[in-house]
Amino acid sequence: MAAFAERERDRRDAGDRIEILTGGTRPAERVHDVVVTAMGESGIDLSDRTPGEVTPEELRAVDLVVTVGCSASDVCPATWNGESRDWGIDDPHGRPIEEVREIRDETEGRVAALFDELLSETPSAE
Repeated sequence: MAAFAERERDRRDAGDRIEILTGGTRPAERVHDVVVTAMGESGIDLSDRTPGEVTPEELRAVDLVVTVGCSASDVCPATWNGESRDWGIDDPHGRPIEEVREIRDETEGRVAALFDELLSETPSAE
């Protein structure tokens, strides 16, 4: 999700308005090969990425937390000040490439829609 968000932010020239923090509460040790393959088909190279952990301190500093089916229920919601949304997207781990492509495409669409929403609410810096 973060890779799509970074690409969308760059495409929309919104780097001065949107900062992206990525991580999990229990991150995997590596990006799964099938995810690397599926994302590569979309022009995004994840082969050098390592999943990271997000801390309660980092969560306190953000305006919006988006989780993808895992929720952040093990991190007390009181530790963040902003809004929280769970997209309920399936975990691609162990799934065939066809299903991973569907998950990828759903994620990309949701990220684009989120940017539409956020940028319609955020005045541009002029």
